[in-house]
Amino acid sequence: MGGVLRAESLWVETFTGLRMGRFEKLVKVVRERGGNGPGGGRPWCLPLADRVLLVAVYYRTNLTMRQLAPLFGISPATVCRVIHRLRPLLAIEPAPRPVADVERLWIVDGTLVPVRDRKVAASSRNYRFSANVQVIIDADSRLVIASARPVPGNKADAHAWRESDLPAIAAGTTVIADGAYLGTGLIVPHRRRAGRPLLRGQEEDNAEHRRVRARVEHTFARMKNWKILRDCRQKGDGLHHAVQAIATMHNLAMTG
Repeated sequence: MGGVLRAESLWVETFTGLRMGRFEKLVKVVRERGGNGPGGGRPWCLPLADRVLLVAVYYRTNLTMRQLAPLFGISPATVCRVIHRLRPLLAIEPAPRPVADVERLWIVDGTLVPVRDRKVAASSRNYRFSANVQVIIDADSRLVIASARPVPGNKADAHAWRESDLPAIAAGTTVIADGAYLGTGLIVPHRRRAGRPLLRGQEEDNAEHRRVRARVEHTFARMKNWKILRDCRQKGDGLHHAVQAIATMHNLAMTG
């Protein structure tokens, strides 16, 4: 059975948003991480570039494995095997260590992702079973710096932040957040207290804070073009791997 999709410029740019050169760089990273190995079974029936594209199509469209199989000319079982083999290899690179005397501004926020797996999700304020995903971006470049392992969606952002490894990653860097992170040591907006209106300078600070912090919302909007972040059917670490892989492809698209 012949497939329709191949790692050609048309399909790569359509499903990943990456120029062919950037996609080839992604394939190279996966190869260096051992993605071309047999995976403990028969040799792969697709070249590595096509397998990386398969994972990207899965994340971008959220098609089922039965729907993806005829597009690539393989069986649903092979689609499943490819996704489970490659998804951790697409993870975003670890954040670089802070450089002395270099001023950087990062932004953190959480977003709710609907998840079918009740073990990693909880009934949330979006009226669905969701997971809370914490993400840090760079305010200047708008690149994703790091993402935390998802927690149940009924946990507050401040609690999810403290439980994650993000505070250690952000140590030594200025990080801003919204009012949900009060008491975490991050830079949050001034709070309006009963009977005590904000001063003019505080109102101006809050307006500038909102303008800068909006960049993380824009990043979430771009990442959710990958439809798996609108309804994740993966179990266990599937959502974590999806967020990490999408962050990698988002960064490549932004730098391309």
